[in-house]
Amino acid sequence: MFFRRKVGIDLGTANTLVYVEKEGIVLNEPTVVAYSLEDKRILAVGDDAREMLGRTPGSIVAARPMKEGVIADYTTTSAMITYFLKKALRRRALWPEVMISIPGGSSQVEKRAVVAACKQAGASNVYLMEEPLAAAIGAKIPIAQPSGHMIVNLGGGTAEIGIISLGQLVVYKTVRIAGTKFDEAIIQQLRKKFNLIIGDRTAEDIKIKIGNAHIPPRPDPKPGMHPSPEPEVRKMEVKGRDFQTGLPKIIEVDEVSINESLQRPLKGILEGIKEVLSQSPPELAADIVDKGIVLSGGTSMLHNLDKYVSYYTGVPSFVVEEPLFCVIRGIGAALENLDSYKDAIR
Repeated sequence: MFFRRKVGIDLGTANTLVYVEKEGIVLNEPTVVAYSLEDKRILAVGDDAREMLGRTPGSIVAARPMKEGVIADYTTTSAMITYFLKKALRRRALWPEVMISIPGGSSQVEKRAVVAACKQAGASNVYLMEEPLAAAIGAKIPIAQPSGHMIVNLGGGTAEIGIISLGQLVVYKTVRIAGTKFDEAIIQQLRKKFNLIIGDRTAEDIKIKIGNAHIPPRPDPKPGMHPSPEPEVRKMEVKGRDFQTGLPKIIEVDEVSINESLQRPLKGILEGIKEVLSQSPPELAADIVDKGIVLSGGTSMLHNLDKYVSYYTGVPSFVVEEPLFCVIRGIGAALENLDSYKDAIR
């Protein structure tokens, strides 16, 4: 009997994760492709290609084929999906069934592009699942119940904000601001403040090591009381190129200046959360105040992001365990129980 394997893909702007039925998550690699400009040949994908980012000669391009959660370069994306499927299935499977995540509220054109890229990569059937739903299933939220749950899935290219009840998205919004916009903000800040030019990889390292979403204002000490000790500020040495002289330069930055640079993209995400909350039916809004806002996705690991959201919305927020794997776990659960999740699949 001919047996078709089932594969789940979380095709993100920054990372791609692959889930194989009965095996679990088998692949987690950066969404980067390196190809030759002369003959359009794919040279490297994933980890190998990420090493080349910002370090390639003129004839080779290392790029991210996904921009803000959607396919920007169709041919390269298709070649990348083919590579990931072959690597995950160890070249054993013919025509696998593929379930893939898409941003909530994707247009028909964007959906068709994803389906076509998967079919070209050798998939027989392609199921689409909206990211907020997949993230909610992965976060073990009981989405089938008649009560409101709010999930904010922060990836590399988009922040998916959704309110879910009875297994469907009631209100949702995709904000095209997430991890890569944070990196860009850090690059701009260092260039403006320190005349230092850095690359995307360095910016990402800074964000991970000393990025801080929320530095709470310090209360004034009461009369007769000693002021509380200054909290320790994390610092980091950054290497780059001086904007004026063009020579290599090393500076030290602290989390306060990085926090300043992150305020604008953070505000964009916060506005999206407030908009979704303002559109939610009153009964569901009451449920969300009780249960809190669930944060998932790789960017939710930014230090103090949950405190930032709680501080400015007044609604308790918390980050799920292993937020990076939330969407792929949800897709995996839906793959293993296709009949139970028929309503959630497009």
